Amino acid sequence: MAIHYKNSEEIMAMREAGRIVARCHEALREAVKPGISTWELDQVALKVMESHGAVSAFIGYPYGSQNPFPAHITTCINDELVHGIPNPQRILTEGDIVSLDVGVIYKGFVGDAAFSMGVGKISKEAQRLLDITEAALYEGIRNATVGNYTSDVSKSIQHYVEKRGCSVVREYTGHGVGRKMHEEPQVPNWWPMRKIRGWKAAALKPGMTFALEPMVNAGRPETRVLDDEWTVVTEDGSLCAHFEHTIAITEGEPLILTVL
Repeated sequence: MAIHYKNSEEIMAMREAGRIVARCHEALREAVKPGISTWELDQVALKVMESHGAVSAFIGYPYGSQNPFPAHITTCINDELVHGIPNPQRILTEGDIVSLDVGVIYKGFVGDAAFSMGVGKISKEAQRLLDITEAALYEGIRNATVGNYTSDVSKSIQHYVEKRGCSVVREYTGHGVGRKMHEEPQVPNWWPMRKIRGWKAAALKPGMTFALEPMVNAGRPETRVLDDEWTVVTEDGSLCAHFEHTIAITEGEPLILTVL
C-alpha cells in the first residue's frame, strides 16, 4: 500500500483532530488518582470527544471483525503494554503506572497519541521507566527529518532505550495515520542488525504523517496477549510504558500534531 502524502489543508485538519486528543489527555491527567476505575477514565475522554464533535477511532475497531474493540480509549496498568480494555472493576491504586491511548476522528481525519503516568507516589524505578520512554519518543521525533529514513527514527529510539538498560517491544510499531488510523508507513521502534525479508525503510518526505510510539519494557522485550484477545502484557511481568504523538514531516522540523 502506498504512502499518502498530505497537503497543507489535510495536515491542518489532522492538527484539529490532534488538539482534541491533547484535550482528552489533559482531562485524563487531571482525573488519574487512586480509586478511579479505568472505565471512568474512558468516560472522561468520551465527554471531551463529544464536546468537540469528535468520535473515538478505537471503539468498534477493526470494523466488521468478530472481536471489535469495545471502548473509547485503551487503558493499561503496570505490566499491561497496549490495548487494555477499560473496566469498572479495574481500579487504580497508589504506586501504579497507567498508560492511556486516545484516538479520535474529527472531520474525517484521525488524531492518535498516548502517554503513561504514575498514580500518586511511584517508585524511582517506575519513574525512570516513564522518563526513558518519553525521552525516547522525542529522540525519535528529533530524527524525523527530511533526508533521514524511517529506519533512522527506529534506530534512534532503540539506541536511546537499550543504552539505558530497558527493552524495546518488537511486535508493535508506529504507523502512518491520516484518514485511516493505520496507513503506511510502519515505523518500528527498533531496527534489525541484519536484513529481514519484507523490511524496507521509507525516505522521510514532506507531507508524510505517522504516529510514533515507543513501547518500552523494564525487563525483557517479549509480550503476550491475554484471553480477551486485546490486552498485551509483558511476558516476564515487568513494568512497561507507552508514549505516542502523531507528527507530520515538513521541510524543516517535524510538526507534532497531537498537542494543544
